[in-house]
Amino acid sequence: MNDPCVKRVLISVTDKTGVVDFARALHDEFGAEIVSTGGTARVLEEGGVPVRPIDDVTGFPEMMDGRVKTLHPKVHGGLLAKRSNPAHMAQAAEHGIGMIDMVVVNLYAFEKTVASGADATACIENIDIGGPSMLRSAAKNFESVAVVIDPESYGAILDEMRAHGGATTRETRARLALHVFQTTNAYDGAIAGWLAGQVEGAGEFPERLSIGLVKQQDLRYGENPHQSAAFYRRVTATPHALVNARQLNGKPLSYNNILDTDACWTIVREFDDPAVVILKHQNPCGSADGATVAEAFERAFACDTKSAYGGIVAANKTVSLAMVEAVNAHKLFVEVLIAPDYEPAALELLQQKKNLRVLATGGVDALGQEMEFRTVDGGVLVQDVDVVSEAADSFAVPTKRMPTAKEMDDLLFAWKVVKGVKSNAILVAKDHAGIGMGPGQPNRVDSAKLACERAHEACARIGVAPEGLVAASDAFFPFRDNIDMLAGYGVTAIIQPGGSIRDDECIQACDELGIAMVFTGRRHFRH
Repeated sequence: MNDPCVKRVLISVTDKTGVVDFARALHDEFGAEIVSTGGTARVLEEGGVPVRPIDDVTGFPEMMDGRVKTLHPKVHGGLLAKRSNPAHMAQAAEHGIGMIDMVVVNLYAFEKTVASGADATACIENIDIGGPSMLRSAAKNFESVAVVIDPESYGAILDEMRAHGGATTRETRARLALHVFQTTNAYDGAIAGWLAGQVEGAGEFPERLSIGLVKQQDLRYGENPHQSAAFYRRVTATPHALVNARQLNGKPLSYNNILDTDACWTIVREFDDPAVVILKHQNPCGSADGATVAEAFERAFACDTKSAYGGIVAANKTVSLAMVEAVNAHKLFVEVLIAPDYEPAALELLQQKKNLRVLATGGVDALGQEMEFRTVDGGVLVQDVDVVSEAADSFAVPTKRMPTAKEMDDLLFAWKVVKGVKSNAILVAKDHAGIGMGPGQPNRVDSAKLACERAHEACARIGVAPEGLVAASDAFFPFRDNIDMLAGYGVTAIIQPGGSIRDDECIQACDELGIAMVFTGRRHFRH
């Protein structure tokens, strides 16, 4: 079968970028008849493109505020008829159905409407029905029909038609059809996800779950150079999510950059006061708050000056010139810096480092608004995002000694940070700084020892006595040996979930050693 020439085109677009020039070229260069609907027809007519209204084709007026205009046999018959099937063509001729060789359609902006905070009525009105129907009909019959959904493809399609006597190639039509089904799949998933939130009793985890993804960028490689990779944006992403951050400087992000930046940004968002987290290989090697982000950075950097090199830095407030000057003063090499925004002078100084990746999110979204997905062999695990939402007044203190006000203040800081440390996780803190971290060890005693050793190194570096330290454990202590280890390094207060069958043993150890211990009733594993 020869590739069909484009003689009749149906155009109905929400995004009218470039559509007048595209339609004019189709008409003037290739003699194509342009059929159009409503607002698109008006734009084309104003642009001097001859247009045949859709109701002239269907013999039926557009009605119900445009809800009914293209759902008609004279539209879908012209799209779905198999040109090589004599019976199809005879039936089309019998009923006066003309063939449509190209459909140019993009969909109502449902996702943008939802993201804008519009009410349910507006969201429902932006559920496109006719558009997806036309797209699917045209895509199904890609052997004969070209279906165009993306304004960026207009130029390439015209070039191909010029090179092939007014026809498109089968390869291009198949590729365009694939893009349609990928797009409508994501579109339907976004609608289903939104509607599930509107329907009482629909449940957080439905029987069937669609995840709408749009490619953000191809990556040079994945976790290792031999792995291919790409970065996708979820259509439900919150406005200030990492995936929506603007890159203001530096090389393209790598797969590992994105993973680490996400982990770092997630931790720093737990804090209301100015805070900075420095992360390396998925673990926060430095964390602190302060009166300013510059002070928070200095204190976070002091936690582990060696591990900070080549790490990710996240701030939860606008990055100041003073903070950037502090980074430069320490000659700290940073892979990625992420924050809501930057002072102009700070950004100007950062942009002098051509390789430093600088990301601005534009704000800080509250944690827990989206679900978290992890792939496993042949499946996907889905869960709520882990957030430190438990209130201090819900904690229990089972030991004889209560924590002092200062100890409790440091314990609450440590509890927010330890959530971001790989399990088994121990974090030792002092004065709202995570000075010692023990991540990812198979047993909790080794994690405790690592955290304490690093805490003592930090105290020596900062010039403070390793006294009055507090520790956070992401899960309960299975034996008292953890308590003994922490006490031997000067820890005077501990926060942990509790819930072990040996809690009494651990409480007794704390009482013997004069340690205050807090039970939160909730663990924060991070595998």
